[in-house]
Amino acid sequence: MAELIYHVAVSLDHFIADQGIVDGDISNSLFLFEGEHVPDFLTEIQQYDAVLMGRKTYEFGFQFGSKPGEPGYKGLKHYIFSNSLQFESNEEVELIKGNAVEFIGNLKKEWQGKLWLCGGGELAGDLIKHKLIDRLVLKVNPIIIGEGIPLFGRVKPLLKLELIEMKQYPNGVIKPTYKIIYQCGLRDRVAAATLFSVGKIY
Repeated sequence: MAELIYHVAVSLDHFIADQGIVDGDISNSLFLFEGEHVPDFLTEIQQYDAVLMGRKTYEFGFQFGSKPGEPGYKGLKHYIFSNSLQFESNEEVELIKGNAVEFIGNLKKEWQGKLWLCGGGELAGDLIKHKLIDRLVLKVNPIIIGEGIPLFGRVKPLLKLELIEMKQYPNGVIKPTYKIIYQCGLRDRVAAATLFSVGKIY
């Protein structure tokens, strides 16, 4: 089974995009697009076997010259999840319409290796609700922006994380890597306790 890794830049207050990025104008963004963390990032993404992203994340690359149906990252199989985008899928870029969670769940079962979720927040929120994200790699920028696109969209998950690795860069970016430890929900714990009590009775 493949491992799904959410590898993304984030502000200190847990937003993955500010208004400049939303508007497609990185000159008005507080996120750092230069510095020692950038070549590291470009090296690290070579470990991935495929990249997954939502419409807004994919369209962000258009300002850098890419066009619908073209890959944002050369050499990686792309899965783009959108019901509104229109382009013909090809060997490099596959457009997925419909239930993204179901598709990605099946993809994890069929693939081996590492799948990179690079955005966006709403897609990440849907996947975290279904316990499909295995690891977080957060490029934490030294900024507080107050509003923007949250790390998990409208979802506010309760998660226990195990720190696997930490790296700090001279420009203030830090990069923690976490393994996600999913906990049983309250209903699951109550059901388990009930079954245990019934077992003791009999």
